[in-house]
Amino acid sequence: MKTETIRSDVTVIGGGLAGVCAAIAAARLGSQVVLVNNRPVLGGNSSSEVRVWVCGATAHGINRYARETGIMGELFVENQYRNPEGNPYLWDLVILEAVRAEPNITLLLNTDVHEVEADGPEENRTIRSVTGWMMGSERRIRMESPVFLDCTGDGLVGFMAGARCRIGREASREYGEAWAPEEADGITLGSTLLFYTKDAGHPVRFVPPSFAKDITQTPIPIKRVIRSGDSGCHYWWIEWGGELDTVHDNEVIRDELWSVIYGIWDYIKNSGRFDADAMTLEWVGSIPGKREYRRFVGDYVLNQNDIIAQEPFPDRIAFGGWSIDLHPPQGMYAEASGSKHMHADGIYHIPYRSLYSANVSNLLFAGRNISASHVAFGTTRVMATCAVMGEAAGTAAALCAAKGVPPRAIYRSHLHELQQTLLRQDASVIGLRHEDDRDLARQAKVSASSVRGSIGVTKPHSAYRLERDAAILFPVEPAMQGLELLVDASGDTRLTVELWDTGRPENYVPGTKVAEAEATVSKGEAQWISLPLAWAPDTPQNAFVIIRGNPDISLYRAAEPLTGVLAFEKGAVPNASADLEDHDENQPVVAWSMKALVRQPFCFKVLGTTAAYSPAKAIGGYKRPFGGPNLWASDSLGPEDEAWLQLTWESEITLQEVRLTWNDDVNEDLINLHHHRTPFEIIPELVKSYRIEARIRGEWGTIASVQNNRRRSNRIALNERISGDALRLVIEETNGAPAAELVEIRVY
Repeated sequence: MKTETIRSDVTVIGGGLAGVCAAIAAARLGSQVVLVNNRPVLGGNSSSEVRVWVCGATAHGINRYARETGIMGELFVENQYRNPEGNPYLWDLVILEAVRAEPNITLLLNTDVHEVEADGPEENRTIRSVTGWMMGSERRIRMESPVFLDCTGDGLVGFMAGARCRIGREASREYGEAWAPEEADGITLGSTLLFYTKDAGHPVRFVPPSFAKDITQTPIPIKRVIRSGDSGCHYWWIEWGGELDTVHDNEVIRDELWSVIYGIWDYIKNSGRFDADAMTLEWVGSIPGKREYRRFVGDYVLNQNDIIAQEPFPDRIAFGGWSIDLHPPQGMYAEASGSKHMHADGIYHIPYRSLYSANVSNLLFAGRNISASHVAFGTTRVMATCAVMGEAAGTAAALCAAKGVPPRAIYRSHLHELQQTLLRQDASVIGLRHEDDRDLARQAKVSASSVRGSIGVTKPHSAYRLERDAAILFPVEPAMQGLELLVDASGDTRLTVELWDTGRPENYVPGTKVAEAEATVSKGEAQWISLPLAWAPDTPQNAFVIIRGNPDISLYRAAEPLTGVLAFEKGAVPNASADLEDHDENQPVVAWSMKALVRQPFCFKVLGTTAAYSPAKAIGGYKRPFGGPNLWASDSLGPEDEAWLQLTWESEITLQEVRLTWNDDVNEDLINLHHHRTPFEIIPELVKSYRIEARIRGEWGTIASVQNNRRRSNRIALNERISGDALRLVIEETNGAPAAELVEIRVY
């Protein structure tokens, strides 16, 4: 046996997506990081060992412009390019390569941390070290650092350090939560095992093991959806153990889940009810995917009311958007639906105070173990949300190590720096403006070769019968003078259209009605109908235009998207059985669906000019859609055309680095496994090829050139400092979009 000690700035325990993003974030900021994982692969529940797909704020297309950016966003986009088929082993590689790309990370796989040295009184404890055993290598490794992150999910490290934590459900009176039980109890969400199937191309028999459960003697065939072609995450509802201890009864839970999986497969193969003669099992999980165990207590406990109110915490450091998603304690044996969902009107914000311990001075945490009530945990637990919290916690840990202060001091004295650092790294924070005084671009005058000065979608692709209410969303800045719609009419009729605001800049649902108009429509095809809807809001924001249902009218769908424009239909057919998912169809984000209309807006024109895509947006301070698209967009380009954006300073400046954030359409729902596949491997709006020119002593010259870009964030570090009075970003080619689009440019 070998005994050793590793000293670092930050120790991250847990190699799920929260821990991975925490480690990468801290390492990129200069910290020496040790990342410890007790499994041979990274990714936690998303890894090839468990194979849960990575859900996040998009909620599979329910929320708009909600895909995560930052490190989680990088992983999504890279996986889309490398692994469009959703191979779980290739997803493992995407995560592993992201970690190995950071020279400041020491990665310890197969290392189970089971010892914690901590001291101090109960209300002010300090972790001195953690010790792990590297399985298969006979290495006993002690890790020392000033800051520790518990991203283990189960929260074992913090628990052993004496951090206050909770297990189970709080009473409704504690936080005034409508979905909490009247009395507190120890019930949690259960664990799940998944399985994969494939068509072998020839008949395959299945002889069930002796422990396979006869599911016909359970409520499963009646209350759950079983199909021979489904596998993987379609069977997320094979869940059990919420009434047990999901850690100490882990083996019991696994055996019960195995009995049901093989029982389901026996039912599919041998009941005669399914066309499954050539189907065979390809893979069955052996590690239960846990949903819930300990939740630490921080300086703030996020609760249901914060989620639904979309509380804009002053210390917000990340966002989520998955519904509050709670499951019955009996899991797969429950008579009730497999899950019940409560949605906010859009994304919600997560405070930094929920990411550090209230009583262990140097402990941060991220993932499903953050400081949240059981009900709020029902949404924060999904992995992409865990990941963005991990990036925030890792960023805070790096600041703690650099400044020699505990996590609470970051909140009290360095919160602005934390938030601005997250924005600089393109982390998932909404509604905060960039205020980095070191960014020279903020001092420049901005101009461009062209700009999208009007909003309209005019190339029809297919007709859409207006059998239900439909809607169009677009930015209004500074005003709109009217609206035109392209329609067919099967007979003389009237068209009713309403103009609504969205209530909040981060929302994409109707808030308050602003105006209403009617138009007489004569029988005919492809008519542009004018509607006198005018609006000059006090601040730039989105308009939500509702077109009331009329089966005598057909709108036209376009084949190409327009950034900043979304289309919706009301009361569309749900994507899941009510036996599996219980959604309130009256909640706005559920009622107004864009899933069938992604990248296919209705044909329309907004009368008047717009400043929503002006060159100044590239230094406007927002890195995500928020009351508008917040990016510069050029006019449409021809095959040989170039577009440029120029920064000009009144006097000469010295620069060494340019940071660019391109538009990767955060409305597009990406996934790591087999939920769905996009029709493209690279987001078309991303700029593919560009060069950067500088004006030095009156002469323009190229200082950098990039080809075949497929990433949102580009950091161009020059070999030496350059002095000049102007900088020009020249876009040579996109990855398929008709215009150049840039979210942000920074110059250092």
